[in-house]
Amino acid sequence: MGDDDGHDRDDAPRERFHELVGDVTVLDHGKVALRRPPPRPEPAQARRDELRVISSLLADTPSMSDFETGNELVFARPGVQRAVLRRLRRGEYTVEAELDLHGSTVAVAQAALADFLREAVERRLRCVRVVHGKGLRSPNKEPVLKHKTDHWLRRRDEVLAFCSARPHDGGTGAVYVLLKKKGR
Repeated sequence: MGDDDGHDRDDAPRERFHELVGDVTVLDHGKVALRRPPPRPEPAQARRDELRVISSLLADTPSMSDFETGNELVFARPGVQRAVLRRLRRGEYTVEAELDLHGSTVAVAQAALADFLREAVERRLRCVRVVHGKGLRSPNKEPVLKHKTDHWLRRRDEVLAFCSARPHDGGTGAVYVLLKKKGR
């Protein structure tokens, strides 16, 4: 359909556009890039967290006393699964009672340990901690009670396994002891 001046009504907007804009270049592909694609998102919070951890590690240098000295104790009866010993070493069992032998004589320590283990089995405790010390105050800096505790625990039938504790539980100055269930 045409209008009075002989132009098609459909061409009017196009002509008006050309009047306002001027010459335009027609794109072959029919697509126009309106803006650049945005940059890839950066994990800013994760980067800040990592920097905070790194700076705290650099600021908090450990002293030599933070590191364990001495030999680690580890024992498991035949038949105790490796996974059980691994969990014990990681401190994954709840410590239900503790005996501190610091400052005891060998005779007193032996009797106290025997009584403690007997009572723990009676109470049906599964995991206990025995603090024997590292021997730092001994005359020869030798851990006397540590070696004795190792020997005594190996001879007790109610002991399934034991190992040196994690640093926050006494490290090589204490042992986690896994006990048999009563009646076994």
